Amino acid sequence: MTEHSAPIVRPGAGAPAQPLSLWKPVLVRALVCLVFGAVTVFWAKPSVAETGVAVGLYFLATAAAQVMLLRQLRFPKTNKTLIALALPAGLLAAFGLSFLVNASVEFMVFTASMALFLLGLGEAYLGMRNRRRHLLARDWLTTGVVGVGTAVVLPFFTALGPHALLGVLGGGAIITGALLLLAALTIRFDAAKPAQAVN
Repeated sequence: MTEHSAPIVRPGAGAPAQPLSLWKPVLVRALVCLVFGAVTVFWAKPSVAETGVAVGLYFLATAAAQVMLLRQLRFPKTNKTLIALALPAGLLAAFGLSFLVNASVEFMVFTASMALFLLGLGEAYLGMRNRRRHLLARDWLTTGVVGVGTAVVLPFFTALGPHALLGVLGGGAIITGALLLLAALTIRFDAAKPAQAVN
């Protein structure tokens, strides 16, 4: 290992070694989720346009955090892991940009639900596929379930306007952010111990 190379952790037999620096993109996404969630809690009367900007920036920041994570993962580029994370990240970025110019609640609900569903499905798939073989497996499974649940519930609040839209997205973001914050701290301080990384 060179002086500038990141230390690695081997989560299990047959699994690619993972750098301890994985905690950084996980922490970034956790903070993005928590900041967005806090905004939705204290924002009493957002307009439709303001909601589009808020959700758009949230999606763009989440996509950036996922790209950071993809750069840290030690998987072959043809691996399904990349597809499960890269495709939803691309959709999040594209829809996030579109929200900045399209202020329709119906459009935001439909596209946000689609993006969150695919993101959650991809993470849940990775969590189940990599159980006991990856540092983030349990966290992917949990955040995946939260993402899918948010996507399924969101359309039922379309008629209630932008405040309800932000409330549902913010609730899911707070849960995801809290889970990922704990995951980032765990990886940062405990992942150097192989026995803890697999259990």
